[in-house]
Amino acid sequence: MERARAESHRVKAYRRAADVVSDLSDEQRELRQRMGTWTDLPGIGPKTAGVIAASFDGVPKHLEELRAAAEPIGGGPLRDALKGDLHTHSDWSDGGSPIEEMMRTAAALGHEYCALTDHSPRLTVANGLSAERLRSQLDVIRALREELAPFRILTGIEVDILDDGSLDQDDDLLDELDVVVASVHSKLRAEYGAMTRRMIRAVENPRVDILGHCTGRLVEGGRGTRPESKFDAEKVFEACRASGTAVEINSRP
Repeated sequence: MERARAESHRVKAYRRAADVVSDLSDEQRELRQRMGTWTDLPGIGPKTAGVIAASFDGVPKHLEELRAAAEPIGGGPLRDALKGDLHTHSDWSDGGSPIEEMMRTAAALGHEYCALTDHSPRLTVANGLSAERLRSQLDVIRALREELAPFRILTGIEVDILDDGSLDQDDDLLDELDVVVASVHSKLRAEYGAMTRRMIRAVENPRVDILGHCTGRLVEGGRGTRPESKFDAEKVFEACRASGTAVEINSRP
């Protein structure tokens, strides 16, 4: 489902169902299957219940169809050249996968590093992290770092650029992070001059390392399409150059 770019909430639904089933004993599973009562369990709906029931007779048809439709991972030389990832979301915000699984997979791919950059609190639709939740996440990362070394887990955040160009997280907490991606997520149709000033103030902030998906454009996908934001690209990118802020070239369709 993730390879097919399914919405994260659908991925999470299957993960939650799998967690519920894994906590049952073999006897409890057999009884649920025999009685047809999977949907009585929290987090299991009709679709996930159907997949669970079908798994007792082999590989569920739904999984066979997903596997058949999955495109092989390509990229060849370009993929081999990649050293890591500086913009990722876990299931702590709007990603579909747990932190540990993400980092183990990145290490298995041969990456040298991976930054975890879940959303900041104002983006409530993406379950953005409060300061308290972000501090808890840092504890999780510290525990994983030793286990996965020499692979490097970098702490980070995708912080909202607020209307006035300030950042949606405590300054002292941003100072603790390895990577700060700053992105506009609201008022994407703002007036040209206002958007330009907003972005310039953000990229000139010494705590910001990367300007995220600066146009805000959506080309395709379940959320529909969206035109790009209007701003003075020359001024914004010159501000990035002068302040040493990287510009993310976002190419996920």
